[in-house]
Amino acid sequence: MLPQQFQNRMQEMLKEEYPAFLKSYECTKKQSLRVNLLKADKEEFVKSAPFHLQPVPWSPDGFYYEPEDQPGKHPLHEAGVYYIQEPSAMLPAVLLEAKPGERVLDLCAAPGGKSTQIAADMQGRGILICNEIHPARAKILSENIERMGICNAIVLNETPERLADRFAGWFDRIMVDAPCSGEGMFRKNEEACSEWSEENVRLCAERQDAILDCAAVMLRTGGRLVYSTCTFAPEENEGSISRLMVRHPEFTLLETEKVDGMSGGVAEWTAQPAEHLERAIRLWPHKLRGEGHFAAVLIKGKEDECQIPAERKTVKKGADMQEFEEFCKDTLRMGADGLREKTADGSGEFVSFGEQLYLTPGEMPSLDRLKVLRPGLHLGTFKKGRFEPSHALALFLKAEDVYRTWNLSTEDGTVRSYLNGQTFPAEGEKGWYLITVDGYSLGWGKFAGGIMKNHYPKGLRKG
Repeated sequence: MLPQQFQNRMQEMLKEEYPAFLKSYECTKKQSLRVNLLKADKEEFVKSAPFHLQPVPWSPDGFYYEPEDQPGKHPLHEAGVYYIQEPSAMLPAVLLEAKPGERVLDLCAAPGGKSTQIAADMQGRGILICNEIHPARAKILSENIERMGICNAIVLNETPERLADRFAGWFDRIMVDAPCSGEGMFRKNEEACSEWSEENVRLCAERQDAILDCAAVMLRTGGRLVYSTCTFAPEENEGSISRLMVRHPEFTLLETEKVDGMSGGVAEWTAQPAEHLERAIRLWPHKLRGEGHFAAVLIKGKEDECQIPAERKTVKKGADMQEFEEFCKDTLRMGADGLREKTADGSGEFVSFGEQLYLTPGEMPSLDRLKVLRPGLHLGTFKKGRFEPSHALALFLKAEDVYRTWNLSTEDGTVRSYLNGQTFPAEGEKGWYLITVDGYSLGWGKFAGGIMKNHYPKGLRKG
């Protein structure tokens, strides 16, 4: 049951459209996935995918699927070939227009849909910082960054205020998919409906103001900020943008293209409206195949000084690096130097945190005293006299990058056994094998004595 106060406000906002809006709650929610262009060719995936796919009009890589498809249970999901994402939620990252080589921040990033979408646009080049204030959600974010084979992302678990103190004027683009009252998800999430209140709408609006102030500090002159919510509440949408532009008059709203079913922001729905609120975008569930969403693109237009943190961590030296280099020489066709060349234009650095080795993005700022979950591409672990590669490295690599691969078919029960953590019989040279499914990297196996030992992470196993 929709809250009555919510219904009253929506009826006042939509007027003659309200009956159609109300009827949309009787319709089944639309489901979609987004092809991961870091791993798959879109056209080839569409041709071979065992799903019923139709394009999402506002997302070049997004596709609707039918409920019977169940792509979340398919091995290609574990291989990071696609990300299951609500169709309306794909729009903000499209509007951000992130480019390779830029510095990009996703400030409220969990569970990672928009971060992984941004990463695909960046093509492994530049620095993508993905932040989430809640520790449990930050862990999920980090896992999704790993699954999608992303090499240039840093995952943080910090407050926006602490980041603003560290990164003044540092980012080219910032995504603020703000915590909100979730009204646009009522059809999808009954819990959001039951927790709704007018007081919570006000609290969310206050929180959004604080987050946007931090984002304003961190964006460079001429930089792009995309603000989005999954709520209908004007106080959290047109209101949040208008209040931001009063506090920070250097920002202007940018005109954005709207496809059929999208409408603009409405100045009459908020006190002291900013100029050109019609340039914002509203997505309505009774007008298109997706849930309720709001998005706005802002440009920071005045001159200010860019402050770039210069301090870095040191590169791991000594025998341990030799063990890593020996692993690369035996397993990777490109070796250690080639691996660095394959990521971030070859400007990354090998950095150790305890026994863990990472390849960090080039020009990475100091992360001292910040809560870091993932400082780049996790390469593996130094153990007694050897180096053990990480699951993240496997998902980043492609079959042509390694000397030894073992391909499993989605039609073969062996892939399910592998995902359950089981070994399987094999033959070939001793050593590490990149296990693939239909040619896509899935994890590591180590062959010896006629058996492929399973190195799929225990925490991800299905059995």
